[in-house]
Amino acid sequence: MNIIQFFLNLLSDPRGAIAGWIITLGAVWVYTPLFLIVFVETGLVFFPFLPGDSLLFAAGVFSADGGGLNIVASLLVFYAAAILGNTSNYWIARFFGKRIIDSGKIKALTPERMAKLDHFFAKYGGLTIVITRFMPFFRTFAPFIAGTGHMNFGKFTLFNAIGGISWVSLFVLVGYFFGGIPFVQDHFEIIVLGIVAVSVAPALIGAIKAALGSKKKGDKTKTAKHAE
Repeated sequence: MNIIQFFLNLLSDPRGAIAGWIITLGAVWVYTPLFLIVFVETGLVFFPFLPGDSLLFAAGVFSADGGGLNIVASLLVFYAAAILGNTSNYWIARFFGKRIIDSGKIKALTPERMAKLDHFFAKYGGLTIVITRFMPFFRTFAPFIAGTGHMNFGKFTLFNAIGGISWVSLFVLVGYFFGGIPFVQDHFEIIVLGIVAVSVAPALIGAIKAALGSKKKGDKTKTAKHAE
């Protein structure tokens, strides 16, 4: 139950979680949970629900003067976590991907999401790894799908680095430069929810389009059968 409560608190209040770590762990060790959360979200296909975007933004806020974190250290730690996480995910898929998919234990790895990622890889190639960095759930599954045979490791590493650095830089630096504004401070929770909503929107729109497409196909099939 404690671990469930930890994740719920992290999802609902990343700012409070980071503030608590700064107090209890100190200026050096506070980077350990920050690294681990981003690494686990991107590196282990079982944890796509972790709050990467909002955590990066909140860490950026605390990296401003007097916040308890250092902006250079925050960026470097998150760069390493994001790139190494995706790399871990890729190799897990290389060795165990088919077995994991066939087991059906990862409920979030739905056929619809896999089809969407297949489409992304077919359309954008390596850029899929960059694009999906900004899409919760998909950023966890994209390196996994790449590792199952969509991409060689050299090409994956290049796009992995570009995507990881771009994603981390955007959210951390937005928090760093704008987090101190009184309006942001006063409405932090709402802004975090807005970040999550904007991040999830592409995946949600894609799911709705897929559902509508399936419904249209079903209607066409029924019409054809009636016509016969």
